Amino acid sequence: MPQLRTLADRKFDRSHPEKDMIPRTLLWAMLGLALSSLALVTFSTVTNRPHVGVPAAARVVNERAFVLEGKSAQAVVVRDTDGNVLLDLPHGGFVTVIQSAMARARLTARVEGNPPMKVVRYDNGRLVAEDPETGWSAELYAFGGDNKAAFERLLDQTR
Repeated sequence: MPQLRTLADRKFDRSHPEKDMIPRTLLWAMLGLALSSLALVTFSTVTNRPHVGVPAAARVVNERAFVLEGKSAQAVVVRDTDGNVLLDLPHGGFVTVIQSAMARARLTARVEGNPPMKVVRYDNGRLVAEDPETGWSAELYAFGGDNKAAFERLLDQTR
């Protein structure tokens, strides 16, 4: 009677080790990709190529400082610099996403407390969330109209 082998039995079968190895062609392809990337970065650095995809410089049209307080994975409170509550959002959506990203940047930069961040509108249409403490920023217009509108309402809100 033929003996049935289970998956656990085959796991430790070393009679055909080449079946357990990564194909040689794939290894060469991964090495080629890594070396190609290194060559491109080296060429760009050595030749001082200008950066592409960087937003054009523009004049600030409007800016406002806010303090974003994360309450949970979804909740966020938006305060002005005087501590007045502007919004208390139990499901903050994109505002919570920006607060979490900024909090992570502050954690890695070891920023103490929760200083204000800025939302800045430029004359070329850009809307940017900026953290003066860490240099972190997010181009809000790149995340879609609804997400951009959440911060536009905050920026346009009367003081």
